[in-house]
Amino acid sequence: MPLLTLDSACLAFGDVALLDHAELVLEPGERVALIGRNGAGKSSLMRALAGLAKLDDGTVWRQPGLKTAYVSQEPDFDLDRDVFATVADGVGDAARLIAEYHACAALVGQGDTAALAQLEDLQHQLEASNGWTLHHKVEQVIDRLKLDGTLKVSDLSGGGIKRVALARALAGEPDLLLLDEPTNHLDIDAIGWLEELIRSFRGGVVVITHDRAFMDAVSTRIVELDRGRLGSFPGSFSQYQQRKADLLVIEAKAAADFDKFLAQEEVWIRKGVEARRTRNEGRVKRLEDLRRQRAARRDRMGNVSLQLDRGDQSGQLVAELNHVTKRFGDKVVIRDFSTRLMRGDRIGLIGPNGAGKTTLLKLILGDLEADEGQIRRGTKQQIAYFDQFRTQLDPEMALCDVISPGSDWVEIGKSRKHVIGYLEDFLFAPQRARSPVKSLSGGERNRLLLARLFAQPANILVLDEPTNDLDVETLELLEQLLADYDGTIFLVSHDRTFLDNVVTQTIAAEGEGVWGEYAGGYQDWKRVKEAAASAAKEAPKAAPAPKPVEPERKAAARASKLSFNEKRELEQLPGKIAQLENEQATLQQQLADPAIYKDQPENVPRFNARLEEIEMELLTLLERWEALEGKSG
Repeated sequence: MPLLTLDSACLAFGDVALLDHAELVLEPGERVALIGRNGAGKSSLMRALAGLAKLDDGTVWRQPGLKTAYVSQEPDFDLDRDVFATVADGVGDAARLIAEYHACAALVGQGDTAALAQLEDLQHQLEASNGWTLHHKVEQVIDRLKLDGTLKVSDLSGGGIKRVALARALAGEPDLLLLDEPTNHLDIDAIGWLEELIRSFRGGVVVITHDRAFMDAVSTRIVELDRGRLGSFPGSFSQYQQRKADLLVIEAKAAADFDKFLAQEEVWIRKGVEARRTRNEGRVKRLEDLRRQRAARRDRMGNVSLQLDRGDQSGQLVAELNHVTKRFGDKVVIRDFSTRLMRGDRIGLIGPNGAGKTTLLKLILGDLEADEGQIRRGTKQQIAYFDQFRTQLDPEMALCDVISPGSDWVEIGKSRKHVIGYLEDFLFAPQRARSPVKSLSGGERNRLLLARLFAQPANILVLDEPTNDLDVETLELLEQLLADYDGTIFLVSHDRTFLDNVVTQTIAAEGEGVWGEYAGGYQDWKRVKEAAASAAKEAPKAAPAPKPVEPERKAAARASKLSFNEKRELEQLPGKIAQLENEQATLQQQLADPAIYKDQPENVPRFNARLEEIEMELLTLLERWEALEGKSG
C-alpha cells in the first residue's frame, strides 16, 4: 500500500500554476529527490504533502495512521530553548513532561533539594503516560546525532541547528520524512553523515535538494517539478540527466511540429474567401482549438544568461604566504602555512565549519594580517566577492538599484545593457525590477548577488558558498562560466560535484590549524587521504629507526622543498619555453622570406614587435626556471 498519493493536484499563485493536475505515488522505502527550478513550487508542494498547506484542487491521500515529519529550510522552532526540550517536541503530547523532567533532574544534580518533590511528581506522570519509553527515544536520537542536550539551540552553528531539526523530526519515529534543502549550511563531513542517516531510515523520504552528489548517494527516484507537472525518473541523478536530455529533444521536436502546423492553418484562414467558400466549419473550429492549446502551452523557462568581465590582467603573483600563523585568542586557526598562488589558479578551500576557510581567504586577499610569518601580495588586483550570508544585499533596496545604483545601464566589457534587460538575463521579470530584495526567495537572492557580482570587472573571483539555494541548471551554467573565465578563482563550497567541476587545486583543513595542498578537486583530495589512511594501517607497528642524515644532506633536503604551486610551475616551464621558442622560429622564418616585404608589408612591424616580446618573456621564464631549479637542489 502506498504511503501517500497526490491526485490531480492544482495550486496557483496569481496567474502562475505551480501545480497543474500533478500526480505522485510514494511507496514505502522510497527515497525521492524532488528537484526543479527556483520558484517552481517545490516547497509549496512539500508543505501540501506534510498537511501544512491546502491545494486549490485535487487531493492528498495518506495511509491511515501515517506519521509524517517535516523539516523546513529554516528552523521553525524557538531557538532560546535547550536542545533536549526542542528535540522532545518531536514525540508529541508527552514533550512537555519529558522536557520538565529533564530540566528538574538537572536542578537536582546541581544540589537543588527543593526540586526533589517536583521530580518525584513528574516521575509518576511519566510512568502513567508511558513517558519513560519516549524519554529514552529522545536521549537515543540526541546521542545518535551527536548533540549536547544541555546546550541552548541559539548557541549552535547553522549545521548544529540543522541537526537539532533532524533530531526533532526523528524522535517521533515517523513513517515519512520530508526534508527541504537539508544540506544547506552543512559541511562535507555533516553531509556524509546525513547521507548515512537517510540511507538507514526505514520509512519513505522526500528531499528537496540541488546537491548532485547527495542525490546520487541517497535517491532511489528523481521527481522533477517542471511547469506544474511532476515527472518521475527511477534511479540516480546521473541516470535522470540522460533521460531528461532525451525527453527535451523529443519535446522540442513536438513543439516545432505543432507550431509549423498551426502556422499552416493560420495561412489558410487568412485567405478568407476560400475559407468561407469551402464552408469547412470543422477546420475553423480545429484552428480555434489549436490557438487555445498554443496559448495554454507553458514553454520551458529560459536559462540564466551569465557573462563575466575579467577586466585588466592582474600581476603574475597573486599571493605568497611564508610560514603564516593566525590565531584568535587561544585557538590557532592557521599554523605555519606556506604557499605560492599564481594568476589563473582555481583554488578550492574545504574543511569543517569553523575550520578557518574564510580567515585564510582574508589573509590571502589582504583583509587580515598574519600574527606570524610574511605575506606578499600581487599587483593590479580587482576582486569580486560572493558572500554566503548575502550581507551585500540591502533588504529594502530595489533590485535595479542593487545592480546599478544611480544608473539605468550596466557595462560588461565593451557592451552596454539596460538594467532591466540585464535582470531578465538572470530570470527576473521586468515588473519585479523595482521590487525590494526582501521579497525574493533564497535562490533568487543568490541569483541577484551573482548578477551584482558579474556587473563589475574582476580578475580575482572569490565565491564563498555560492551554490546554496541555486537550482541544478543554474549551477551547471555557473560551472561553464567559471570554466571559461581566465582570471583567478577562490571557491569555498561543500558541494562536492561543483568543486570537482571548477577547481584544479585544493587547500584543505587538516585539523589543529594545519592546512595541506592537493592537486585536483574534492575527489582527488579524498583519494589521497584514503590512500594515506590505508598506508598508515598497513605500515608495520614497529618501524625501523631512521638512519642519521649528515648535516649537508639535511640542508639539501631543506633547500629542495618546493611548495605545491612551485612544483607545478617548474613542471610547466619547459613546455612554455618550448612553445615560445617555436613561435620565435616561425616568425624569424617568415621575416627571412623576401616575399613578405612585397605582399604583406603591414605584418613586418607587428612580427618584429612580437619577437621583442618573446625575447623578454623567454628571459623571464629562464630566470624563473633557474631559480626554481636552484631551490630544488
